[in-house]
Amino acid sequence: MGKVIGIDLGTTNSCVAVVEGDTPTVIPNRGGYKTTPSMVAITEAEKRLVGHIAKRQAITNAENTVFAAKRLIGRNWESAPVMAAKETAPYKVVEGPHGDVRIDLRGKLYSVPEISAMILVEMKVIAEDYLGEPVDQAVVTVPAYFNDNQRQATRDAGTIAGLEVIRIINEPTSAALSYGFGKKMDRLVAVYDLGGGTFDISILEIGSDEVFKVISTAGDTFLGGEDFDTRIMDWLVQGFLDEHNVDLRQDRMALQRLKDAAEKAKIELSSQTEAEINLPFIISVGQNEALHLQRTLRREVLEELCEDLISRTIDICQATINEADLDSSEVEEVILVGGMTRMPLVQRRVGEFFERDPCKGVHPDEVVALGAAIQATALTDEASDMLLLDVTPHTLGIMIAGGHFEGLIPQNSTVPTSRSKIFTTVRDDQTAVKILVFQGENERAELNEALGEFVLTGLRKAPRGQVEIEVIFDINADGIVSVSAKDLETGMKQSITVTASSGLTEDEIRKMAEDSQDYMVDRRASEEFEAARQEAERLIRELDRMYVKVEKMVTGSEFGNEALLKARDLINTAKSAISEKNLEKVTDSIETLKRTQRMFKGVLAK
Repeated sequence: MGKVIGIDLGTTNSCVAVVEGDTPTVIPNRGGYKTTPSMVAITEAEKRLVGHIAKRQAITNAENTVFAAKRLIGRNWESAPVMAAKETAPYKVVEGPHGDVRIDLRGKLYSVPEISAMILVEMKVIAEDYLGEPVDQAVVTVPAYFNDNQRQATRDAGTIAGLEVIRIINEPTSAALSYGFGKKMDRLVAVYDLGGGTFDISILEIGSDEVFKVISTAGDTFLGGEDFDTRIMDWLVQGFLDEHNVDLRQDRMALQRLKDAAEKAKIELSSQTEAEINLPFIISVGQNEALHLQRTLRREVLEELCEDLISRTIDICQATINEADLDSSEVEEVILVGGMTRMPLVQRRVGEFFERDPCKGVHPDEVVALGAAIQATALTDEASDMLLLDVTPHTLGIMIAGGHFEGLIPQNSTVPTSRSKIFTTVRDDQTAVKILVFQGENERAELNEALGEFVLTGLRKAPRGQVEIEVIFDINADGIVSVSAKDLETGMKQSITVTASSGLTEDEIRKMAEDSQDYMVDRRASEEFEAARQEAERLIRELDRMYVKVEKMVTGSEFGNEALLKARDLINTAKSAISEKNLEKVTDSIETLKRTQRMFKGVLAK
């Protein structure tokens, strides 16, 4: 069985890890970086760019470069986060055919799972290059507060990328696995995870018997570093508007430059007290006139701009502590996860809330991927004693009379679990009942996330309230929800496995997976040709350098002149194969060039 990798599919950056022996290891990409920007671009030549190379051209190709796709995954078109992205993103966010979200890049519509799959493909390639073998299974992390549709969309992204996602686990839980791995400790910990697009807080018990039990979790799937960047951008835009009466938000390229500058300034202010923002020629206003943006952002100004965002996270922490029936002082260790936790004010506020300095022993950008790799090994290694007991982040229930939401499995219930409740008919002679399954915390069913529906028929005719129906909810360790309803008198039963929707049909997913496979074949062939081309050109340069010396030594020799002519023909043949981009011919020519190189070296050694 091949290696199973762990992937942190992040809003801003993604990371891949594997356990080798007993050591979890983050795998660096080809540039040597341990994280890869979660960015995808389509060039004018319709070439796909992912990661650092996509980020480098984002300013000049703003309309066709996607960032923070994770904030949109699994959401329906009418949701508030989607409407916000539609108004502010430099790329085009449009409605898909199933009320889902699509992104228009150079006239082609891409689903959000498809964009995320492109990032997962990059993680897969990084792992395969490192391990030297194919990788087709992974554990992928998601924010703890993701609902079932968002989780299913992440699974679909894995399928499109050619990965079997053997488990979806929560990011804070994954971080706790990495923190507690092999330490044989008994400790109550809080994981405060403020990343690029989402916020989670989880309270866990870590046992010396390698049992990791989540007690309580909560979060906000639209609160993170992107919002801090936006506050800086708004500050810059307003200052420029006051000074020049020009709104920079009307220019997509200017918007992307502002985004880039805001992110850099935010990062600088984690270690410095002020940051210079200098954007020359930010916008043209006349035929030959350009305006420049130059401002100094001080740390205390950034803290004022973002104070309420940090306060929101602390409020969620308080709610989670209350839900766990604990006091914040009872938490023995606070683990900070996500790039935004480098901000000094975040560290101060978290420390004040939990009455202790946060732990400095984990890498905020790598710990989640490492935990995913540890979980991957635990799931595939029969000798592993590690046990992870996670919770369902949202209440699961059904719609009842009056459109109200009746919860059956409460938020923060340990999974796997099963709960049942008895309901009665609401009309005389009612022979059928429709069971509508929802997920969420709102008392009104329609304001929660709809997960599925089914109809129980064949009920005996009786006055209202006389027919009792037992509704049973089951959640397994993978978070798959099954719902059944049974007439207690007749035993008549109907059930469904609730399959959350990513907004894609099975046919669409299959077609996207095929396209992704074709891309991988083309990419591998292109990489193979590129490696062969570089080797052939290196040999050609070496032979050209040696040619003059060899020619002087063998001049006048009939055999020598013939060998030189043959060598020149081989070099020309290799050059021709390179220009034709013929991999087979280039590979063949490498062998003949090497033989010629050995012959030349033999001549020069005499």
